[in-house]
Amino acid sequence: MAKEKELEQVEGQQLSVENNVESLIRVIRGQQVMLDRDLAELYGVETRRLNEQVKRNIERFPEDFMFQLPPNEFDNLKSQFATSSWGGVRKLPYAFTEQGVAMLSGVLESPTAVEANIRIMRAFVSMRHFMVNNVAFYLFNEKVPSGRNATWNLTYYFLFSLKNFSKKSICF
Repeated sequence: MAKEKELEQVEGQQLSVENNVESLIRVIRGQQVMLDRDLAELYGVETRRLNEQVKRNIERFPEDFMFQLPPNEFDNLKSQFATSSWGGVRKLPYAFTEQGVAMLSGVLESPTAVEANIRIMRAFVSMRHFMVNNVAFYLFNEKVPSGRNATWNLTYYFLFSLKNFSKKSICF
């Protein structure tokens, strides 16, 4: 019984960590990305060190893996995070796509980076599943006729979908 409670606590902490990671994933230019400062915090390194390692291994980070935000895009995000006591962020942040994040664990080479990377990959997958489910809901909702039976049709559709969800293979 004690082991079950302990396992529930560990799973709860894992879920909490993954939810925190999901909150750091942003959509920029239609892509799910994470900013260098957020990744550095998760990996337990300074942002400067993370960016140094990326620059030393720049061949591993093509434009579709990582890009630097221009001032206009950065201005849109600026209100979402705190500024330093020296008058704000001094360098424009880098945004890493899921593939770029996967590449980061290889260049940082620490047990903390590997562990953090696993959590981040799970968060990206979770976000992708969430988006797929919402697209399915939207598309189905467009086809549902209005009226009394619409709610029942929608409920049946999603219950049936959930029942068969584990049998489906979704490729990305």
